[in-house]
Amino acid sequence: MGARLLCLGLLAALLGYYIYSPLPEDVAQPWTVMLTSAALRALAHLSEAAELLGLMNYMEGLRLITAVELVAPTSDENVTVTDTEFSGVPVRLFLPRRAPGGLRRAVVYFHGGGWCLGDAGMHGYDLVSRRISNEINAVVVSVNYRLAPPHHFPAQFEDVYSVTKFFLQSEVLSQYGVDPERVCVAGDSAGGNLAAAVAQQLVEDPEVKTKLRAQLLIYPALQVLDLDLPSYRDNAEKPLLPRSLMVRFWSEYFTSDPALREAMASNRHVPAEAAQLLPLVNWSRWLPAEMRRAHAYARAAPGSAELARRYPGLLDPRASPLLASEARLRRLPRAFILTCEHDVLRDDGAMYAVRLREAGVPVTHLHAKDAFHGAMTFLAWPLELALGHRLLSACVGWLRENL
Repeated sequence: MGARLLCLGLLAALLGYYIYSPLPEDVAQPWTVMLTSAALRALAHLSEAAELLGLMNYMEGLRLITAVELVAPTSDENVTVTDTEFSGVPVRLFLPRRAPGGLRRAVVYFHGGGWCLGDAGMHGYDLVSRRISNEINAVVVSVNYRLAPPHHFPAQFEDVYSVTKFFLQSEVLSQYGVDPERVCVAGDSAGGNLAAAVAQQLVEDPEVKTKLRAQLLIYPALQVLDLDLPSYRDNAEKPLLPRSLMVRFWSEYFTSDPALREAMASNRHVPAEAAQLLPLVNWSRWLPAEMRRAHAYARAAPGSAELARRYPGLLDPRASPLLASEARLRRLPRAFILTCEHDVLRDDGAMYAVRLREAGVPVTHLHAKDAFHGAMTFLAWPLELALGHRLLSACVGWLRENL
C-alpha cells in the first residue's frame, strides 16, 4: 500500500509539474492555455530524448503537433477549398462562392511554426483562411513552403516568394477574378517574417509589375541579431514560445549545427564585423518607453566570424527584415502589425512598426496586452479561446478597411 501511495503521489506531482505553469494574471481562460502548454512541454521533452538517442531530429518529434491538427481540404456553402500547386509549391486555395460584384481581394498567407513546423492544412490555419475568404470575399492562397530540417534558409523564403510572384502575374490574377490593386501578403510568427521579407523583396524586383496593397504581420519574428531584447527577458519561460524554443527555431532555420544554437543561446552569434547593423535593431532607440521599462541596453558581445561566414543568412535582410534600409522601407505598402505582451517576439513587431512609420509607411499597430504567442489560431474546441476570435476579428476588420 505504501509503495502504491508513493507512486500515486509521484504521478500526481509529475502531472502537476506538466499542467501547472505560472501565467500572467490577465491571460483569459488560463486552464486551456495551461493544458496546451503542458502538452507542448511533454512533447518537447520526448523529442529531446529521441534526439539524444539518435532516433530523430528534435523538430521531427515536434511535428506531431502538425500531424494531429491536419484536416482535409473541405469545401462548404461559402468557400471552395482545394489543395493544388503554384510554381511547383503546394498551396491550399480558398475561393469564395458568392458572387463577387466586381473583382475580388486576395491574401497570400504564410503559416507559422518557426520555419520547422506547421502546415496550411492545420485546423487553425484552415479556419483563419476560410474566415478571411468568407468575410471579405477574398481569394486566399495559403502556402506550404519547405521546412527545416532538411531544408534551411533560404528555401522557405524562396518557396513563398515564388508563389507570390507567380500569383501576381496578370493572367493568374485574371483567372481568379482578383483586382491587381487589392493583394496582401500575410503571415503569423515565422510566416510573418516571411511576409515582411516578401514585401521587401517585391519592391526591388523589376519583373513584378503588380504592387502589393498591404501586409498583415501577426506576432512576426523580424530579427536574429539580438536575442536579448526586453521581450526575450520578460517572456523567457512563458507559453507557448519560451526563449529556448525560439532560439532553436532560429538556429534550425540556418543549420542543424549545434555550434550556432549554443552561440545564439548566449547571444554571441553576431561577428564584430557586423556591428554596423546593430543600430537597426537597437531596442533602446526603436522600442516605445512602455516596452523598454527598466531594462538596460547592452550591446551583444561579438561572436564567431566563422559562424557568420558559414551561415551568411544570419546577416541577410530576407531572414531579418528589420535590417532593411530606410530607403527600402519607404517603398513598402501599408502594414498591420499585431504584437502580444506575453511573447518573446513582442519587441520585433513593435520596433518594425516604429521604423516603418519613420519611413512614412502607414502602420496600424495593435498591441494585445492580454495575449501570448500563437493565440490567434485558438479558434476551435478543445483549444478555443475568445481571445483568438478577437484577434482574428481585428485582422479581418483591418483587411476589410484597407485591402
